[in-house]
Amino acid sequence: MAKPARRRFTLEYKRKVVREADACKAPGAVGALLRREGLYSSHLAVWRAARERGELAGAPKKRGPAPRAMDPRDKTITEQAREIARWKHRAERAEALVELQKNVAALLGTPLENEKS
Repeated sequence: MAKPARRRFTLEYKRKVVREADACKAPGAVGALLRREGLYSSHLAVWRAARERGELAGAPKKRGPAPRAMDPRDKTITEQAREIARWKHRAERAEALVELQKNVAALLGTPLENEKS
Protein backbone atom coordinates (compact mmCIF):
# COMPACT_ATOMS: atom_id res chain seq x y z
CA MET A 1 0.00 0.00 0.00
CA ALA A 2 1.39 3.39 -0.99
CA LYS A 3 2.13 5.97 1.67
CA PRO A 4 -0.19 8.96 1.27
CA ALA A 5 1.49 12.15 0.14
CA ARG A 6 1.68 15.07 2.54
CA ARG A 7 -0.71 17.85 1.61
CA ARG A 8 0.76 21.20 0.68
CA PHE A 9 -1.31 24.34 0.75
CA THR A 10 -0.55 27.39 -1.33
CA LEU A 11 -0.10 30.77 0.25
CA GLU A 12 -3.21 32.10 -1.50
CA TYR A 13 -5.31 29.16 -0.23
CA LYS A 14 -4.14 29.73 3.35
CA ARG A 15 -5.01 33.42 3.12
CA LYS A 16 -8.46 32.59 1.71
CA VAL A 17 -9.28 30.09 4.47
CA VAL A 18 -8.08 32.44 7.24
CA ARG A 19 -10.19 35.29 5.79
CA GLU A 20 -13.26 33.04 5.59
CA ALA A 21 -12.70 31.80 9.16
CA ASP A 22 -12.41 35.37 10.42
CA ALA A 23 -15.68 36.24 8.66
CA CYS A 24 -17.56 33.39 10.39
CA LYS A 25 -19.82 34.84 13.11
CA ALA A 26 -22.39 32.09 13.75
CA PRO A 27 -21.63 29.37 16.30
CA GLY A 28 -20.19 26.29 14.56
CA ALA A 29 -19.50 28.16 11.32
CA VAL A 30 -15.72 27.76 11.64
CA GLY A 31 -16.14 24.03 12.24
CA ALA A 32 -18.35 23.76 9.16
CA LEU A 33 -15.73 25.63 7.13
CA LEU A 34 -12.99 23.29 8.32
CA ARG A 35 -15.08 20.20 7.54
CA ARG A 36 -15.96 21.55 4.08
CA GLU A 37 -12.29 22.21 3.31
CA GLY A 38 -11.06 18.97 4.93
CA LEU A 39 -8.82 20.81 7.40
CA TYR A 40 -8.00 20.50 11.07
CA SER A 41 -8.30 23.30 13.61
CA SER A 42 -4.53 23.11 14.08
CA HIS A 43 -4.09 24.17 10.44
CA LEU A 44 -6.13 27.28 11.11
CA ALA A 45 -4.26 28.03 14.35
CA VAL A 46 -0.86 27.73 12.66
CA TRP A 47 -1.96 29.83 9.68
CA ARG A 48 -3.37 32.55 11.94
CA ALA A 49 -0.10 32.65 13.89
CA ALA A 50 1.81 32.89 10.60
CA ARG A 51 -0.42 35.76 9.55
CA GLU A 52 0.33 37.56 12.82
CA ARG A 53 4.06 37.13 12.18
CA GLY A 54 3.58 38.48 8.66
CA GLU A 55 4.51 35.24 6.90
CA LEU A 56 1.27 35.01 4.94
CA ALA A 57 1.75 38.48 3.46
CA GLY A 58 4.77 37.76 1.26
CA ALA A 59 6.24 34.89 -0.64
CA PRO A 60 6.84 31.63 1.21
CA LYS A 61 10.26 30.92 2.66
CA LYS A 62 12.44 28.69 0.56
CA ARG A 63 13.08 25.32 2.14
CA GLY A 64 16.49 23.77 2.61
CA PRO A 65 19.87 25.13 3.54
CA ALA A 66 20.68 28.71 2.67
CA PRO A 67 22.81 28.99 -0.45
CA ARG A 68 26.38 29.91 0.31
CA ALA A 69 28.16 32.69 -1.50
CA MET A 70 30.23 31.45 -4.43
CA ASP A 71 33.93 32.13 -4.02
CA PRO A 72 35.52 33.14 -7.35
CA ARG A 73 38.38 30.77 -6.58
CA ASP A 74 35.89 27.87 -6.50
CA LYS A 75 34.98 28.55 -10.12
CA THR A 76 38.66 28.54 -11.11
CA ILE A 77 39.27 25.31 -9.21
CA THR A 78 36.27 23.67 -10.88
CA GLU A 79 37.43 24.74 -14.34
CA GLN A 80 40.96 23.50 -13.66
CA ALA A 81 39.69 20.16 -12.35
CA ARG A 82 37.58 19.77 -15.49
CA GLU A 83 40.61 20.61 -17.67
CA ILE A 84 42.79 18.09 -15.79
CA ALA A 85 40.14 15.39 -16.23
CA ARG A 86 39.92 16.16 -19.95
CA TRP A 87 43.73 15.90 -20.37
CA LYS A 88 43.87 12.67 -18.34
CA HIS A 89 41.20 11.18 -20.58
CA ARG A 90 43.15 12.21 -23.70
CA ALA A 91 46.38 10.74 -22.28
CA GLU A 92 44.67 7.44 -21.43
CA ARG A 93 43.20 7.27 -24.92
CA ALA A 94 46.62 7.98 -26.48
CA GLU A 95 48.24 5.27 -24.35
CA ALA A 96 45.53 2.82 -25.38
CA LEU A 97 46.15 3.64 -29.06
CA VAL A 98 49.90 3.08 -28.65
CA GLU A 99 49.20 -0.29 -26.99
CA LEU A 100 46.85 -1.18 -29.83
CA GLN A 101 49.51 -0.27 -32.40
CA LYS A 102 52.05 -2.45 -30.58
CA ASN A 103 49.62 -5.38 -30.50
CA VAL A 104 48.79 -5.02 -34.20
CA ALA A 105 52.49 -4.79 -35.07
CA ALA A 106 53.21 -7.90 -33.01
CA LEU A 107 50.39 -9.83 -34.73
CA LEU A 108 51.54 -8.78 -38.19
CA GLY A 109 55.19 -9.30 -37.36
CA THR A 110 56.21 -5.82 -38.43
CA PRO A 111 58.42 -3.77 -36.15
CA LEU A 112 57.34 -0.28 -35.19
CA GLU A 113 59.48 2.64 -36.35
CA ASN A 114 60.63 3.64 -32.88
CA GLU A 115 61.51 0.06 -31.87
CA LYS A 116 65.07 -1.09 -32.53
CA SER A 117 65.62 -4.72 -33.45
